[in-house]
Amino acid sequence: MRRVAFRAPVSGNGKEHRDSESQVSRATLGLREMLLRGEFWPGQRIAEIPLSAKLGVSRTPLRLAFERLEHEGLIRALPRSGFTASEFSITDIWDAIETRGVLEGAAARLAAERLSSPVQLEPMRKLNRSMEEILEITPESFARYLDLNYSFHLGIMDLANNQVLRRALEQVYKFPFVSPSSRVLLQKTLPGAKLIRPIAKEHHRALLEAIEYRQGARAESVAREHSRLTRRNLEEALTDRNQLETMPGVHLIKVSNGDRA
Repeated sequence: MRRVAFRAPVSGNGKEHRDSESQVSRATLGLREMLLRGEFWPGQRIAEIPLSAKLGVSRTPLRLAFERLEHEGLIRALPRSGFTASEFSITDIWDAIETRGVLEGAAARLAAERLSSPVQLEPMRKLNRSMEEILEITPESFARYLDLNYSFHLGIMDLANNQVLRRALEQVYKFPFVSPSSRVLLQKTLPGAKLIRPIAKEHHRALLEAIEYRQGARAESVAREHSRLTRRNLEEALTDRNQLETMPGVHLIKVSNGDRA
C-alpha cells in the first residue's frame, strides 16, 4: 500500500509573512531611533496607539518590536502594563565598552587563526584606505567615516566566522555609545579628537597586519586596546554638556555631576 505524505496546512502565504516581518522591522527601527533621540524618557509610559499611528504599523507588529527592544535592553516592562525607556548608569556603559573589547578581541584572534588567505583581507584594506582618505571631518564625511568604521569591524567578525560571538557583539553594540558607529567617535569639537584619530588609524593597520601574519594574541590585544578609545572619547564628552546634548542616546543615561568631572 502506497504511503501518502501528510503536509501540515500553511497559514497565510509568503507575501503576508514578508509584509508582517517588514512591519516589525520598521517598528523596531523607528522606535529605536525615537528612544535614542530622546523622545521617550525613562519612567515615561510609551503609549501604543499614538506610536502605532506615528510609525505607520498595526499594534501587533508594534508589540513584537517592544519585545525585541526589551531583549536589547533599550526598554523595560512596567509593573502593571506597558513599557518605558530604560535608564543606564555610566557604569553600565563602561561595562558594555569593556565587554565589547573582550568580544572584539576574541573575534580578532579567531580571524587571525582562521584566515586561509591574505586575499580575504582586501575588502578591509579597501575600507581602511577609504577612512584614511577622509582628511577633514565635516557633517557629510563624518557619517561616511562612521559607516566605513562599522563595516571594518563587521569585517573582523566575518573573518572570525563564529555566529555565537557575532550575535553577542551585535547585542553589545546596541548599548548607547558602544557601537563602532557611535556618534561619540571623532567629534570635531572635542579637544582630544585630533589625538585619538591617528591612534585609531594605527590600530586598524596593526589589526590588519596581525591578522595577515596569523598573530592571534597580538590581534586580540590590539582590538581590546582599540575599543578603549570609545571610552576615552566618551569620558571627554562627559565634560561638555553642549556636546552631550547632540549625541543620540544621552537621555537614556543617568549622568551624575561626578561623571562629568
